[in-house]
Amino acid sequence: MVKWAVAFVRYALAFVLILIGAIALSWVAFHYISAAWFDREAREALANIREAPRSESAPTPDTMSVGEPIGTLEITRVGLTGVVVEGDSTEVLDRAIGHLPDTPLPWKEGNSALAAHRDTIFRPLKGVRLGDVLRLKTPHGDFDYRVTETLIVKPEEVWVLDPTPVTTLTLISCWPFNYIGHAPERFIVRAERIPTVSVASHRTE
Repeated sequence: MVKWAVAFVRYALAFVLILIGAIALSWVAFHYISAAWFDREAREALANIREAPRSESAPTPDTMSVGEPIGTLEITRVGLTGVVVEGDSTEVLDRAIGHLPDTPLPWKEGNSALAAHRDTIFRPLKGVRLGDVLRLKTPHGDFDYRVTETLIVKPEEVWVLDPTPVTTLTLISCWPFNYIGHAPERFIVRAERIPTVSVASHRTE
């Protein structure tokens, strides 16, 4: 009787562990598929906006609605690519790179900040180096930036969002990259705007 009870407990425990694993895998698969679908839809929306005729004198927007696509970010050398949308909520960051609403939009002057999760879109940032070129493609122009510094700060060190004397792109992600749970610090990449080069030249960086 005791042996039967022990065997039953073992089988029950194994079943529970398998069930938990299946649920976890299903959640990851759903999250991945949802993010991929959002990425595709956002890129199509951006392509349609870029192709639509517009007046040369039309002003660029100063604000955008949360969840509205802004453009795409690429860092060719480290293989990073992702859609940038307005907002920094969990819902936004679970699917895309978020633009912090309190900072200027990329086509404006100042310090524009983008954030994303370290274990998804911004994971390639762990390989970024000084001098790497970032390209931000938007319906209001393509903009290139060169990485000038990387640093690690505490979450409360919001000075990284302060205005800068030159047009800057600040990328924010959690750190360490291999940390399990809520990471205690933030990884910052600062890049200054440079003259936009041709696509062919950009790929040789």
